[in-house]
Amino acid sequence: MNDWPDGWSDNNRGNRSNGGNRYGRGSAGAQPEGARVMRQVRRGPGTPAPGPAAQPYSGVPQQPTYVDGQGYDDGYGSGGDGYDSDYNTGQVYGAPGGPGGPQGPGGTATRGPRPAPNWRRRIKWTALTLVTVLVVVSVGTYFWADSKLHRDVDLSKVIDRPEAGKGTNYLIVGSDSRAGMSAEEKKKLHTGSAEGKRTDSMMILHTGSNGSTLISLPRDSNVTIPTFRGSESGKIKGPLGTNKLNAAYAFDGPQLLVRTVEYNTGLHIDHYVEIGFAGFANIVDAVGGVEMNLDKGFKDKYSGADFKAGKQTLNGEQALAFVRTRHAFAASDLERTKNQQKFLSALAHQVATPGTVLNPFKLYPTMSAGLDSLTVDKDMSLWDLGDMFWAMKGVTGGDGKSMNMPISGSTNGNLVWDKTKVKELVTELKNDDKVTVSGN
Repeated sequence: MNDWPDGWSDNNRGNRSNGGNRYGRGSAGAQPEGARVMRQVRRGPGTPAPGPAAQPYSGVPQQPTYVDGQGYDDGYGSGGDGYDSDYNTGQVYGAPGGPGGPQGPGGTATRGPRPAPNWRRRIKWTALTLVTVLVVVSVGTYFWADSKLHRDVDLSKVIDRPEAGKGTNYLIVGSDSRAGMSAEEKKKLHTGSAEGKRTDSMMILHTGSNGSTLISLPRDSNVTIPTFRGSESGKIKGPLGTNKLNAAYAFDGPQLLVRTVEYNTGLHIDHYVEIGFAGFANIVDAVGGVEMNLDKGFKDKYSGADFKAGKQTLNGEQALAFVRTRHAFAASDLERTKNQQKFLSALAHQVATPGTVLNPFKLYPTMSAGLDSLTVDKDMSLWDLGDMFWAMKGVTGGDGKSMNMPISGSTNGNLVWDKTKVKELVTELKNDDKVTVSGN
């Protein structure tokens, strides 16, 4: 009787008479060849297999027989006392449940307890990651914002300057510059198409240890335009005599305006900041509009203003009309400067709300619109700009003092400053004392 499965040929069986030495391919005998000794494989003693005894090679344990095509009957049943390799369970080489692995009740495999999470380490790495991200974003934002500032004004060219006092003085200017505006934008914002640039608003912001003070300078102020160094030629020109304050800017730009303010006040200007029509409107739109509460309504066909009394949110176009309107008021220029201060207060508080500061989708467009529209002096840093903004927010919010330049009367339609009060005011600012002088 052939113990090999059907379909195996003599060649498959490895008949020694036909094929000679055929190790590894089986034999025709009832018992398989004994395994050759492999140093790396070690097996323990087993129970002898049933059937005719076969003489094994010396030193090699009894090998299994192949029975009825059902696989090897190794004689070491899993329930016997012989060798159990654990290959039938896959638990080998120290795996759980195998030799060297942890055993549960009845020999079943068990997993050891999972170690408790190290929360202190996790919190530490989370905090380090957040700090790193914050630093990278802050540094990136700083350089991005710094690159947007237009540092076009050189105050070193201003001649005969008064000595600097304590604290810092900013000259903040709103110009009617139409640079970069299309005809459609000019029509929409009611800016007209006049050539050149003039100043619609001028303010001195003083910051120091005794609080901050914001002083509006009416554009129709009667002042002397002194000698100056031309911004283009570099030659000494003037004097240009008595004129309106905003004429200085129209004659030779920011440097002559600074020179004129310093000459007529005796106050040293440390930094210059200017914003045009389009930039102002863009900032208001970027922040989502500014809420105002008007005591009374008014209209002005020149600025495009058409407001009713009460609470309302102004967009960029409406905001520009609001701060430019003067023909609707009897005391045109003084009333306009008061409206400008009110609006700047509302704008500063809107920009500083958590809804803007903590929302990058509003903060970055607002910063971009503001920085793109500003023209500053060459020595102005972002820290100076931040100091100016927070000081203005504090002043218009009631933490400081806001006022118009003291006025004593008018001449030829121009407003005349009260020289005595102006001198006292400048002395208090230079010494960084608390301002006690009142304005109009």
